Amino acid sequence: MSRVRWLVLRWMLLLTLLGANFAGGQAQSPTPTPALFVRQLFNSMTPEERVGQLFLVSFHGNKVEAGTPIYDLITRFHVGGVVLSAANDNFTAPNTPAEARALIASLQRLEWESANGLLPEVPAGQYVPLLIGITQDGDGPPGDQLFNVLSPQPSRLALGATWQPQLAEEAGKILGDELSRLGFNLYLGPSLDVLSRPAPASGRDLGTAIFGGDPFWVGEMGKAFVRGLHKGAGGRLLVVGKNFPGRGDADRPPETEVATVQKSLEQLKQIELAPFFAVTGNAPDASSVVDGLLVSHIRYRGLQGNIRATTRPVSFDPQALSQILSLPALASWHEKGGLIVSEDLSTRAVRQFYAPGNTPFVPRLVVRDAFLAGNDLLYLGNLQSDTEDAYLTAQSVIAFFVQKYREDPVFAAAVDRAVLRILSSKYRLYGRFNTLADVLPAQDLESLGTASDLAFQVARMAATLVSPEKAELPQVFSLPPQAEENLIFFTDTVEVAQCSTCPPQSLFAVDALEKAILRLYGRENGGQIDATHLKSHPLSDLQQLLGNDTSPLLDELRRSDWVILSLASNRAASIELIRQFLGERQDVLRQRRVVLFFFCAPYYLDSTDLSRLTFSIALFGRSAPFVEVAARLLFQETVPQGASPVSIAATGYDLITATSPDPGQIIPLMLDLPPVAPAPSTQTPAPPQYRIGDTIAVRTSVILDRNGHPVPDQTVVKFNMVLVQEGGGILEQVEATTLGGVARASFRLERAGRIEIRASSEPALVSEILQLDVSERAPAVVTVLVPQNLPATPSPSPAPTPLVSPNPWVRESGRPTFWTWSLSVLWLSLVTAFSFWLQRQRDLRHRLRVAFYLFSGGLVAYVIGVLANRASGSFVTLASWIALVSVGAATGLALERLGQFFEKPSE
Repeated sequence: MSRVRWLVLRWMLLLTLLGANFAGGQAQSPTPTPALFVRQLFNSMTPEERVGQLFLVSFHGNKVEAGTPIYDLITRFHVGGVVLSAANDNFTAPNTPAEARALIASLQRLEWESANGLLPEVPAGQYVPLLIGITQDGDGPPGDQLFNVLSPQPSRLALGATWQPQLAEEAGKILGDELSRLGFNLYLGPSLDVLSRPAPASGRDLGTAIFGGDPFWVGEMGKAFVRGLHKGAGGRLLVVGKNFPGRGDADRPPETEVATVQKSLEQLKQIELAPFFAVTGNAPDASSVVDGLLVSHIRYRGLQGNIRATTRPVSFDPQALSQILSLPALASWHEKGGLIVSEDLSTRAVRQFYAPGNTPFVPRLVVRDAFLAGNDLLYLGNLQSDTEDAYLTAQSVIAFFVQKYREDPVFAAAVDRAVLRILSSKYRLYGRFNTLADVLPAQDLESLGTASDLAFQVARMAATLVSPEKAELPQVFSLPPQAEENLIFFTDTVEVAQCSTCPPQSLFAVDALEKAILRLYGRENGGQIDATHLKSHPLSDLQQLLGNDTSPLLDELRRSDWVILSLASNRAASIELIRQFLGERQDVLRQRRVVLFFFCAPYYLDSTDLSRLTFSIALFGRSAPFVEVAARLLFQETVPQGASPVSIAATGYDLITATSPDPGQIIPLMLDLPPVAPAPSTQTPAPPQYRIGDTIAVRTSVILDRNGHPVPDQTVVKFNMVLVQEGGGILEQVEATTLGGVARASFRLERAGRIEIRASSEPALVSEILQLDVSERAPAVVTVLVPQNLPATPSPSPAPTPLVSPNPWVRESGRPTFWTWSLSVLWLSLVTAFSFWLQRQRDLRHRLRVAFYLFSGGLVAYVIGVLANRASGSFVTLASWIALVSVGAATGLALERLGQFFEKPSE
């Protein structure tokens, strides 16, 4: 019996094992969730690999083979990413796209081979793709790293001047697509600074790298641009908004010294932080959310409310950064994995803050402070100590962090939290990144840099008249340059080089505008202008005209009819040169048309400078499409359509006023009804009816600002429900704010009578009127009344007109008109005839001699006047020309008498 039991037990055990094996063979191992995958990846990493993920490094050159610093930093120190730049000679010319792609592929391949044990003397580890970062602001240096490689990018300020977020999204798509094709997966941008009060002299000048000076519109454009970057890159680009928490009101340029912003946290929330809220917790969709924020080295006075207390640079201040990140919109974004990235830790400003005077500079303390402040990714840049180069400094900093990680559990926990954020961000880019092909898919570079249509569209829509007022432009710019007129160009040239040994490239050439004009209007394209009438000079040549009346350039200037100035940078020397030229050479410029194109920000000149110009237009960008639009504007093929996204003190253009409701509009008002299915075309839906006790919901249509765009969100609108009868008045007032330019309100109908509902949004005080007769017996239907008259609004004071009104006697070049010539000759003929008649008693030979001298003297005086007037503009009336030929005739008569005196009497 015991033997039978033993056999049964053996068979049961065998069947159990077979069933277990069968079930195991059929079961599918579940795919780990993103969080589980990241946690498993993290758990498999060594302390050195975890710590290395914190660091973004830079390196010089474009070699990554064994023995180079970057090879060592990737294979031995496991850095998390690399930032490439033109300053470090990471790119070369002329085959920049292919070589940049090859460099990025080499970096990613090195990480793959290192992790998989494919390199000699490098132990295998855990593969994590590198972040390859770049800044590319779209308008050349200093914000761009790739020159003349990508499709022409409109500057961020040009996008802001269009007031069209869809154009910002399209620009982001193009940039995201092209960066992704090259292999970049980290974009340090866009700048979300708000330049509310430009003041170049005190350092508040962010150039064209920002979207503008209104926090709402900077947020709208920023959201659209971020959305475009993500879509264009197919989700394979981390977007890091800068310069958090905002440096638009900094008191000095932050590149060279730690700047200070004097604002409380409440003030920052209203202006500087608003765009960052828009692309984090308040973003409408996931594609509009930035993946990270780049924290600026900037400090704040009065952040906690005490105006005498100043923070450390917020990138190194745990309390200040934590206080800002705890704000609801930012806190929710941060909890979901948003990255905090330090600004470049190798800047001069950081060194001066940590080592004033001759104090020793200790990089590892700088990096430690940045990490403990709350930064996840630490951008080392070219950080170096007093005794070590950048490579050795990076080694010592990383080694210091590894030691702290092993010895300090609190520090290790902070590192772990940051590394998990970084790994989660990389997972969002590539998923499980099991193969190198996941990170480096094949890409076509042939069409790179060919998408220029959008830049031209943005340039055309962004072009903004700076001076004079729009209504005055036809008076001073009635006709474009004519075929016989001479144009002289003075251009603020900009040259760049892709690397220190690369040949220079013209970002803004001395003859850029001249070539654009000839291409569009030259002999082969309509013949509106001839090349012989155009002369181009660098802006620096204006120096020859200051205090120098013997320069050959002065003669060329006197022969010109148009003087075209192009400012393409914020260089102080260029700006001052233009100001001096306009102030000191009015003797030459007075009778010429003087035009200034701002291919940069438009707020560098004062009102006196602008009054000396015929007109000035801001283009906000320096690429070829913007130059072409300038040419078309000069020849009146297009007109300025944009509106400045920043204030311009010289013209009185204030952005807060410009974005306030237009007082000249009648605010449309309507019932706010729920959407219903469309009725058949043969039926007209019955209007809603209201009784006492009902609630009536109303809304405005889109309220427009003075530039014709929707007013910013949170613009206050007041709705009034008024009883229209004797003894009536305001029954109820509701204050609402706009969203998308529209405001809503609702009222409860509690009494009978004729009731009107109106809306106002200062300074727009007039709206349509919703009127209804509420009765206890019958329901009321709403009638819409449209006011016929608007209240008078004061007109702005006209800006001074740069030129005199059109003169019928003298052209603007100084040359007399046909009528001046005709009437001068007629007067001279009459004087000669009268003299001939007075001497009727003399012989004919004498009379003809006197007439000849008299008439010839007048003609010579006229010719001298023409030549002199082109330089001085002295003769501007008909009377002055008549007086001139009369003096000439008298001089001729005197010469005739003098000749007779010296002649010998004839026998």
